[in-house]
Parts: sequence; structure tokens; C-alpha cells
Amino acid sequence: MESQNKSVVVSWIIPSMILMIVVVIMLFNFSTKSSADASESVSRNLIKSTQGYGEDFLHELDMLNKVASPVRVLLEKEDTWDQEYITNMTEILAACTDADQVVFCDSTGRGISHLREEVSVAEEAYFKSIQESDSVPYVYSDGRIIVIERVNGTRESGYLLLFYPMEKFSQLMSKSDFDSNTFLVVVNSEGEILGLSGTDNSKMLKDGNLLNAIESENMEAVRTIRNRLSNGSRGTSSVTVGDESRMLVYVPLGVNQWEMILGVRQDYVDKQVGLQWQNTKSMLTYLILAIFIFICMVMIINIISKIRTNNKKKELENKADTDLLTGLTNKLATERKIKEFMAQNPNSQSMMFMVDIDNFKKINDTMGHAFGDEVLRSLGQQIGALFRATDIIGRVGGDEFMIFLKGVNEPESVRKEAKKVEHFFNNFQAGEYVKYAATASIGVAVFPHEGADFETLYKAADQGVYKAKKRGKNQLAFYRDEWAEPKSE
Repeated sequence: MESQNKSVVVSWIIPSMILMIVVVIMLFNFSTKSSADASESVSRNLIKSTQGYGEDFLHELDMLNKVASPVRVLLEKEDTWDQEYITNMTEILAACTDADQVVFCDSTGRGISHLREEVSVAEEAYFKSIQESDSVPYVYSDGRIIVIERVNGTRESGYLLLFYPMEKFSQLMSKSDFDSNTFLVVVNSEGEILGLSGTDNSKMLKDGNLLNAIESENMEAVRTIRNRLSNGSRGTSSVTVGDESRMLVYVPLGVNQWEMILGVRQDYVDKQVGLQWQNTKSMLTYLILAIFIFICMVMIINIISKIRTNNKKKELENKADTDLLTGLTNKLATERKIKEFMAQNPNSQSMMFMVDIDNFKKINDTMGHAFGDEVLRSLGQQIGALFRATDIIGRVGGDEFMIFLKGVNEPESVRKEAKKVEHFFNNFQAGEYVKYAATASIGVAVFPHEGADFETLYKAADQGVYKAKKRGKNQLAFYRDEWAEPKSE
């Protein structure tokens, strides 16, 4: 029974464990993919935010162009450029824009500012860049972006220059949703920082060059960033400088190979990724738990069903092994159980009693078969309570009973058990209203001395019954009489 239950448990545990492993692997792969999707989603959002900052910045510069454009048109319509008129125009531009300086100069670099001061920008590096390219809309110089309006007059050409201070750029992240440790920079193709918004405490901002500051500890990432900057590609890279880890998000501005780069602390990014797939993680947890509970319930239900089936089967087997009249083991079951014990315990000294009710035919003839059945029933009930549950007691014939006592190892124990059986029958009475003292002739054989197998032992015990009957019935006789008394020394 126990081995069958273990077999049932194992037969369900193994496939269930395999199923659980497969499900866990599938859910793990799904979890990994979900985590990767969450990371990609956060990266897309960061790129989108950085692109938005870039558009805002370019919009500021474009507004300068739009305000300066009408002035350029007016200047181009003039036959000659009167200094007073030009000064008035530059004053208007300074008043209407965020430019901290407005200069109009001719093609040689000589001009006048909105402060009515004569200036010369001929030797400035930015002026040379302006002269070398007619398509450059902006140039950078000493912390300022110079917005260029090229004036092509009827007689000569000039330049309307609006100087936009990058201090204004620092206000771009004043209403940011990012934490206070985030920075936003505009860099050129070499990584030189042109403008900064947000925190200025990052180690990555030292010396004014972002790429140089991070390159020694992030060579591969910097190589990737440089390639993408040169190709005008957007993307993200995780970098570490000392104990500071950040995700750099870079988006090209489409002007002068300038890039907008957002530097977000990695723990902030990780938190956003966790929030992105928190619902998925909770769902996976509940799903794994539900699957585990379901499998356990199926296993438990099946095991209980198997145990009940086995118990029912055992109950039917017990009924098949039971003598219906006495409640004792029937002949076939008694013989089978004794043989099983002998095979498993060939050297364990035990006792076999053969009990034959004396004059049972006379009881049936004189007192009726119903009373005879009552005698047998009473005998079965009373003798069954006399011995251990492990001992084998059965009805093997109409009025014959067999008692097999296991593990009676000492000679004194053999005599003691024999006296107990003999005493029982000396005091046995049956009948509810009419008490009848039924007697029995009892034969005893000791295993394995009188027989190492069932048939031989049975014959020896039966010889003991013959001895008891020959001696006058109502008594017990050993197959070998020396068991009855202690051996003389």
C-alpha cells in the first residue's frame, strides 16, 4: 500500500515538475523579453524628450532669425546704409529678442553694435567661418550662439549678427520631469560642451568636454557615440565615471554637427524601467503562483483519488480475505500470509496452533446449526482479541482454526503462549442466553524446527491435534513433547 502511494506520488511529481520547469522557462523568457521591451520603451521616451529639448532650443534660435528677417529685408531695400538707420534697426532687434548683442557689419567685418559702438569682427574666428560658408545659420563663440542674417544690398553685402547667450539655455530644463541630478548639454562633433542645463556637478562635465571626460573608462561607448555623432544618428549609451553611472541620450540638432545630449543617472533609468514593467512582473508572479497552485491541486486530488482507490481496493481485498461468519482470516488468506512471513523471516521462531472444536457435529445436531454458528462467531470475536494485531488468526475449516504467532523466540515464551491458548479454551463459553462451554483439541508445531515450509509445519501441527484427541480431547499437544516441559540438565 505504502509503496503504491509512493509510486502514485512519484508518477505525478515528475511530470508536474517537468511541466513547472517548462512553464517557468517560458515565463522567464517572457519576463526577460518584457524587461528588454521596458528598457527599450524607456530609451525611446528619453530620446523623445531629448529631441523635444533640441526642438525647443532650435526654436529659440529660429525666433531670432524670424525677428531679424524683416530688418534684413528693409536693409536690402536701402540704396545706402545710413549709420543712424542701421543703429536704430539693431536697437530694435536687441529690444525684441533675447540677444545680448546685435551687430551689423560689412563684408570686411567693420560695423556697429546696438549700443552705438563701432566694432570690428574681422579677426574673430567665427567671422571667418561665416565668410567661408554662405549656408551656416549659426556659429558658436565664447559661450554665445551667433545667429546670422546675410544682407545682400544693392551696392554691397553685410551681416546682421545676433548674439544669443547660452546662459539662456540653462533655463531649458527648469520645468523638467527629470530629477535634479540630470544634465542637458549641447556639444559639437568633438564633444566640446557649448551649453549646459541642469546639474553641473557631474564628473562627466569636467574640462568642458563630455567625450574626453568619459573616454578613459568607456572607450567602446565613446567609439559608438562618435560614430553616431558623425552619422547624425540618435541613440543611448550607458557609461560610468568613477562611482557615477549614467545613460547618455544623444539626438542630432541638424546644425553644424551639434548634438543635444541628455545625461540621466542610471538608477533613475532603472526605476523607470521597473515602473514600466511592474504590472507585467506582478502578472507573471500571480501567473506562476496560480500555475503552481493548480498543479499542486491536481496532484493532491489525483493522489487522494489514488489513495481512496487503493483503500477501497484494500478494503475489498480484506473482505475477500475475511471469513464472513467469524470475522477472522479465511483459509486461503491465512495460508498466503503465513507463507509470506516464512519466506521473509526464515529463521524467526514462531508457533502454529491448529484448533479443532470438540464434538462440533453434536453441537449442531443437538442445539441447531444457528447455535453452532454462534459458537464459531463467539470464538472468532474472543480469540481475535487475545493476540497481537500482527499475529495471523484464521478459520481454515468448518470447525477448525489456525493461529500463527510470530517471533516467539524463547522456549519459555513458547510454553507461555501455549498455556495462554489452552487456558482460553478451558474458559471459553458461547451463547447469549444459554451458555455453552465448547472445548477444543489443539495441536502445536514450532517454526522452523518442525517445518521450514507451510505444508510441513501444517502437518506437524495437525499431528499435535491427533495427539490431543487421542489423549481424550479438550487439551493441547505439541508435535514434539519436549517443548511442553523444560529440558533436563
